[in-house]
Amino acid sequence: MGSKEKTHEFSLNKLEIDAGSYSSVWHKRLQNWETDGVNARIWNRDPSIWDEKHEAGTEVFELTDRLGWLELPGTMIAEVAALTGFTEEIIRAGFSRVVVLGMGGSSLIAEVWAEIFGVAEGFLPVAILDSTHPQRVARLVAAEELETTLFLVASKSGGTLETLSFFNYFYQQMARLHDNPGANFVALTDPGSRLEELARTIKFRKIFHTPPEVGGRYSALTFFGLLPASLLGLPVALVLAQAQAMAQACSPGVPATANPALELGSFLGEMVIAGRDKLILILSPAIKPFAVWLEQLIAESIGKSGLGLVPVMVEYEDELPFHDYTDAISSDCVYLFIRLQGDDNLFLDQALSQVQIAGEPVVSLRLTDISGLGQEIWRFEMATAAIGAVLKINPFDQPDVEAAKIGARQAMSAWQENGSLPEPESLFLSSVLTISGSRHFSRVNDLKSALATFVKAARPGDYIALIAYLPRTEELRQVLQRLQKQLQSCCRVPVTLGFGPRFLHSTGQLHKGDGNRGLFLQLSGGLQEDLDLPGSDYSFATLIAAQAQGDYDALLAKERRILALHWHEKEVESAILGLIEMIKPLHLPEFTLPDSEST
Repeated sequence: MGSKEKTHEFSLNKLEIDAGSYSSVWHKRLQNWETDGVNARIWNRDPSIWDEKHEAGTEVFELTDRLGWLELPGTMIAEVAALTGFTEEIIRAGFSRVVVLGMGGSSLIAEVWAEIFGVAEGFLPVAILDSTHPQRVARLVAAEELETTLFLVASKSGGTLETLSFFNYFYQQMARLHDNPGANFVALTDPGSRLEELARTIKFRKIFHTPPEVGGRYSALTFFGLLPASLLGLPVALVLAQAQAMAQACSPGVPATANPALELGSFLGEMVIAGRDKLILILSPAIKPFAVWLEQLIAESIGKSGLGLVPVMVEYEDELPFHDYTDAISSDCVYLFIRLQGDDNLFLDQALSQVQIAGEPVVSLRLTDISGLGQEIWRFEMATAAIGAVLKINPFDQPDVEAAKIGARQAMSAWQENGSLPEPESLFLSSVLTISGSRHFSRVNDLKSALATFVKAARPGDYIALIAYLPRTEELRQVLQRLQKQLQSCCRVPVTLGFGPRFLHSTGQLHKGDGNRGLFLQLSGGLQEDLDLPGSDYSFATLIAAQAQGDYDALLAKERRILALHWHEKEVESAILGLIEMIKPLHLPEFTLPDSEST
């Protein structure tokens, strides 16, 4: 099968970059890279590409040991037969569905495959659990086919708190159903990890080793991505062959000026330097979920050292290009369009035309076939590494992610000692709602003044991040998207939406590592039920509350502007709809507050 796939030949997805006034500086960058042999040096793991104090040939932790993704399309094709055989075994065994237990790079690509490709006839549906909200976990428990569910326990390090918490819970559930619960679990992890040891001890059905030299967000073409793809019935060999076509087009001997990944990465890097640090993502409807994977890859890789590139996913009713509150075209955006031939591209084509007419910098990618996403996975991994080279940052580490984890652990320690979580100093407290916030909101005394101060705090060049520690249901997502749109209309800055704790393994790094351009609205509550965690003295409700608190504390420590709303009621949709109505009249600059309230 593998040898047959090697005969495939593909046309590369078409890349067009309209750099406008940035054309000369972009082309100069590419020419310099060609002179300096940057492409070959990346393939040779030269750390000085990203950090000039390191010499070629030296080993640098989380840098030179994180470039294994370069060769993945070629090496993983040898695993296709094993994946096919395991998939056939699982189907014969009578399993009815697959659930991926993981966070960030360990699970996001599985969600992308499931939402874009769906499940092929005769194969298994794949769901993803990456939320510690008890309501989200309970939905899986309530499923009638729990006994015929195959759980993929995905953790590169083998010690991810959320993943192990999910496993402990479902293992105990499975142990009540039959005598060999380990047969329902598969481990995906690095060799020698804590998870591998656990899997061997309790006899998991299978262990798939993931390469240590590939970081989580670059792992889409490892077993983290390919095993769920195979179980869904995707043409895994075809996706890998597409990725290999892109890798070959960017091979070490290709000059930078002809390298379709370095072209993209160098351009986006120059955009960040120019202050265009919002990447507006517009994708054809059929491949729109791919934006979630791009968001994690770019945000976590680039958002550090006071720099960042903020991915902003566009809804189809948004007006483009973005305008600021003076009604001038926003000068901090760069636009990325990914078009799938044959899809309903009416909005995309109109938006692309409008952005081009406005003279904004724009990248356009055109796919003739949906399997061409394999090319884009590899291209964007290389392009993201190239952005890091422009900015002289390490695109493979995540120095600020640990801060929120430490905060959560501290909150959990307080719970174990006192039986309650530490509470932040509140600005307003009632039986329904608690409002907390950074020093920028010190004069807030009720919800109305809190929202007014929040909208007033938005400045040109900012972005707003809605961070929701709430159950990720479709109903709530739609309500939050309405809030997102209303904030964008009022504040005239891009607004992102992330559900906790999953965004902590994605945009969470950017939130704490960029140039402090974010304005954060944290939403939590809505606990309709709770689930105890076996073997511990806390529950899922306690865990997600501790994670929200840890994230809040980490943002405060970084002097970020954050307003936190925590509802004590079980139902939050109507409360969020109320926020939308309260925000509607607050259009900048049509209302004013004393400047002291927003400083």
